[in-house]
Amino acid sequence: MTETATPRPRRRFLKILLAGLVLVALVAAVAAFVLHARYARFADAPLSGLADGGTLVVARGDSFARVLGRLRDAGAVEGHALEWRLLARELGADARIQVGEYPLGPTTTPRELLVRMRDGKVVHHRFTIVEGWNIRELRAALGRATPLVQTLQELDDAALMEALGKAGVHPEGRFLPETYLYTTGDSDVDLLRRANGALETALDRAWESRADGLELEDREQALVLASIIEKETGIAEERPAISGVFNRRLKVGMRLQTDPTVIYGMGTAYDGNIRRRDLQTDTPYNTYTRDGLPPTPIAMAGAAAIEAATHPADGDALYFVAVGDGSGRHVFSPTYAAHNVAVREYVRRYRSKFGSGNASSGQSAESAAGGDAAPPNEVEVEAATGETGDAE
Repeated sequence: MTETATPRPRRRFLKILLAGLVLVALVAAVAAFVLHARYARFADAPLSGLADGGTLVVARGDSFARVLGRLRDAGAVEGHALEWRLLARELGADARIQVGEYPLGPTTTPRELLVRMRDGKVVHHRFTIVEGWNIRELRAALGRATPLVQTLQELDDAALMEALGKAGVHPEGRFLPETYLYTTGDSDVDLLRRANGALETALDRAWESRADGLELEDREQALVLASIIEKETGIAEERPAISGVFNRRLKVGMRLQTDPTVIYGMGTAYDGNIRRRDLQTDTPYNTYTRDGLPPTPIAMAGAAAIEAATHPADGDALYFVAVGDGSGRHVFSPTYAAHNVAVREYVRRYRSKFGSGNASSGQSAESAAGGDAAPPNEVEVEAATGETGDAE
């Protein structure tokens, strides 16, 4: 018995079906290849619409869609939303994007950006507390810092220190001069908390290793002295010598007679000159009218000044005055007579350069030449030269 053959129309249908399936598979393969190539190009191609130096801020609670929308607003037109989501999932960033500010630029790729956001590689901003600043200057500088969150305008000094856990402590000198990094979302109080912690660490370290025979009762007095040293010189190697002068004066019961404390006590009344009346006007900070150290620091002292305050140089000098040559350096003298000679030399040097003007504080060759050393005050010049100046 002969087997019945498959009808010809049916064979033709199967061939057409098979060819169709092959074609569909081929089209699907081509489409998959094209889509994968597009996806690969998207993942690693620069986002050319982004401006150089731009940033993307991810806030707490932001969804992925909101972050992507913010990126679109910044100029990133590349990539479909689905491509961004697929890439984020591939990189493990879809649920791990961290809060912060991220750098953008025309060379940034989607892969690089998502990895940064996944790993929290945020933009760091810098703020520098300058050695010798007082609290008013520090507050003013913080008020100009962006994008630091501003809260200090709502806090007076007492409230600030309470916010730092230092209720009742005077804020002057309580923040270590240094460059601090911060990120978007940090506040001025956050930064000051770190600066205060750095100050406490530096002060503890210096006090624990202090020299023997130091004429200071505690670490607080060391900080006060350090602030005076900071204001007296900008020459690093002179700090221990100036510390030595003040330590010896404290030891023998001499008043410190240091102009920066008088200036601090004058506050906003200081106009660039120290006159006889200023030296004779008593304030808690006038070390010409009061014994010992002032009640608080007068400025932000750097780590080097704190180290110098606790490790004074040996010697016999009890006086110092600016050289007056623009170098910022001082002449140190063991006696008042030798000091007067140094003051007269300062006056001579000043007048040889600038004529017969007032060589006392505020109008000195040192300040005119851009030096850091303080000139002799009016009373010192009169005592050394016998000349009578402003009698106010």
